Amino acid sequence: MTLTDTAHPETVQFTVRRTSSDHGSSLPAQLPLPPAGHFINGSFVPGSTGQLIDVVDPTTEQVIASVQAGTADDVDAAVEAAVVAQKTWGATTPKERADVLNLIATIIEENRQAFELIESANTGKPQAVAEDDVTSTIDTFRFMAGASRTLTSMAGGDYATDHTSVILREPVGVVGVITPWNYPLLMAAWKIAPILAAGNSIVLKPSEQTPLSTLKLAELLAGRIPDGILNVVTGQGRTVGQRLSEHPSIALVALTGSVVSGQAVAETAAKSVKRVHLELGGKAPVVVFPDADLRAAAAGVRNAGFWNAGQDCGAACRVLVHESVAEEFTEHLVREVSTLVVGAPEAGDDVEIGPMISRPHFERVKESLAEAREAGLNIAIGGSALEGPGYFIEPTVISNVPAGAHIATHEIFGPVVTVETFSSTEEAVTRANESPYGLSASVWTKDSSLSLRIPKQLDFGTVWVNAHLVLACEVPWGGFKGSGYGRDLSLYALDDYSRTKHVMINHGA
Repeated sequence: MTLTDTAHPETVQFTVRRTSSDHGSSLPAQLPLPPAGHFINGSFVPGSTGQLIDVVDPTTEQVIASVQAGTADDVDAAVEAAVVAQKTWGATTPKERADVLNLIATIIEENRQAFELIESANTGKPQAVAEDDVTSTIDTFRFMAGASRTLTSMAGGDYATDHTSVILREPVGVVGVITPWNYPLLMAAWKIAPILAAGNSIVLKPSEQTPLSTLKLAELLAGRIPDGILNVVTGQGRTVGQRLSEHPSIALVALTGSVVSGQAVAETAAKSVKRVHLELGGKAPVVVFPDADLRAAAAGVRNAGFWNAGQDCGAACRVLVHESVAEEFTEHLVREVSTLVVGAPEAGDDVEIGPMISRPHFERVKESLAEAREAGLNIAIGGSALEGPGYFIEPTVISNVPAGAHIATHEIFGPVVTVETFSSTEEAVTRANESPYGLSASVWTKDSSLSLRIPKQLDFGTVWVNAHLVLACEVPWGGFKGSGYGRDLSLYALDDYSRTKHVMINHGA
């Protein structure tokens, strides 16, 4: 079906794919659902209370499964198992750990279709996004398997007279992990792979909204990896996440999530002086200089601003374009965005935009769009919610946004891109850096001097030039400022989940 937009003077039509699953689906019966218990010490166990949390398909608004509402007692049981398992696991060689990580990658690869089906049903991801998530998950485990065998440290030697120093790299112990709802399987892999590679054990809390792919992974790994090195406890953040953050036997808490969640974890963890690894929100500026290839920049924003329906902390969601080319760029961008296909993941390979993850998040995105209209901002395309079922928002571009506008400074986390203008290079850098976030940014220019100089001036953990949202396991991902600290991917992640010990031997006595 096609929906005609009425939020702006020009009539724009988005293609919307609907299927029979939107009105009473048999999809849940086809899903290879995992057990609903907690995964502790190598097997699934019931929760301590028996209370359940419903898991909803955001495309149909139907309940597709229920999982345990974990308690502090459930976390304690998982931590106890992890403590015991880590003593043996931490004593293994890098090769032995690499073999386990490669096995995990193989198991995921052998069950690719099941993971793609579960991820699409649980999150509403289009097929292309779900497929990419699974492929990247496999690559993450493969990379960390190899990386764990290449770690180097400062050379041993006599740095003080008659004393030989040796630097040891050790596991930190048990790591508590809290993963988000937008990339459930992939973000679990970003944490599990380096944490296990470094010799630690894990107690992981997936988002209560999207726990199914993580539980499926646990089900498939049961009996094939050492018991207790990976434990999964489902439940609410205020209960399970809180206990992970405060538990005295957990050495480090790693979280990917919102700034508010990161602040809560850091505050609680500080009481026991445990380490914290935080990958939080973002509001990525896209700085387009007048010499840039405007068509390429617009295509880049189309792909990187609306991937996963904009529910990505690195999304290209805030364009800063030079005033001399702003009109031309916006025309290209609107044309690009008008070709996006919205719909259910099973509706076809051409679907690119799925739903928001939940009713509350859907309402928050709608509120942001309503605020933009009330502020008199120009909605160049989109700007409305689609009629249900499902939590769908039209791909939206808001142009001529004034400096400091609320919609351009706070994280919407939906298919919404804003376009602002600047008049000088200095202004572009200042405006980009005024964001409280510091996760990622991009610069678009053909000027080699600008391409080298501007990224150094931008206060973001990743800066792309003439690209956006391109990731690789070999390079680090993480932010500055309100986007947190710590690095995912690359050898830097292994550093974060290790500790160094200096042993000095007096041989002159």
